[in-house]
Amino acid sequence: MSRISVIVPCYNEQESLKFYYEEMSRVMDEMSKDGVEFELLLVDDGSRDATLSEMRQLHELDNRVHYISFSRNFGKESAIYAGLSHAAGDYAVIMDADLQDPPSLLPKMYRLVTEEGYDSVATRRVTRKGEPPIRSFFARLFYRLMNKISETDLVDGARDYRLMNRKFVDAILSLQEYNRFSKGLFGWVGFNTKWLEYENVERVAGETKWSFWKLFRYSIEGIVGFSTVPLTISSIFGVLSCVFAFLFMLFIIVRRLCFGDPVAGWASTATIILFLGGVQLLSIGILGQYLAKAYLEVKHRPIYIIKEKDEAEKTDGASGDKLG
Repeated sequence: MSRISVIVPCYNEQESLKFYYEEMSRVMDEMSKDGVEFELLLVDDGSRDATLSEMRQLHELDNRVHYISFSRNFGKESAIYAGLSHAAGDYAVIMDADLQDPPSLLPKMYRLVTEEGYDSVATRRVTRKGEPPIRSFFARLFYRLMNKISETDLVDGARDYRLMNRKFVDAILSLQEYNRFSKGLFGWVGFNTKWLEYENVERVAGETKWSFWKLFRYSIEGIVGFSTVPLTISSIFGVLSCVFAFLFMLFIIVRRLCFGDPVAGWASTATIILFLGGVQLLSIGILGQYLAKAYLEVKHRPIYIIKEKDEAEKTDGASGDKLG
């Protein structure tokens, strides 16, 4: 009998959880007829609403439901890592609580892994219906850029919704970096992955927690975490600037010796100085991003801190640590 650990990161999802549980219960009951056991692991990422209370109620209602609550908001990446760390199943699946990751796909994903030999089955949206056009444009631009500057393959429209076997999960857990970008980590570890496509589904309740600024910061995490091309570009800018500055210096010397005109050209000189200063600041900023990530890594701070978890999780020896 196989066991699937379903990991659900939650941040302010009190309105969505009951709908998610109803839909997920139908899927779990259906698959249990084929000898599949489930544990539903809800991870409260420091929610400010009644999400934790909803989790406690679901745990009392169904012994398949377990929960972990963070001491503060550590981010979805930390919630995913915590869920994988506490998953005891032969397989693990990550999905959102807003039903944008349809639980109805899970039986097919399970069959693909168990019957066709895939190590993981991942999902991607073929449309972005319901998303603001500007967000969709920048999302597609990000994936195109990442696939050009990184050796890690990122699929446009990829979701975190993914079913993995134990080998895949253990490989992800072995990557204990503090700055995490799961979409890149999933591609970096390799293994045999099948992609399932589906139409975009809008949230069942509540509002998205991903503002444009948060998505922008998340994209920077991905670029810095999986590519050193920005450092190479800044180096190239530095070399070109030095060459240009040297040529301009020769031009000034020749002009001074031939025409004796030290005043003319001050506007172009000021423009060039501003340009070179901008290139320098840009290069320092790029270098600073990489240095900041290294600074956070060497601190060896925990990826998450647990404030509360249910009794079953407390007695589980594999998940007894409060620091992740």
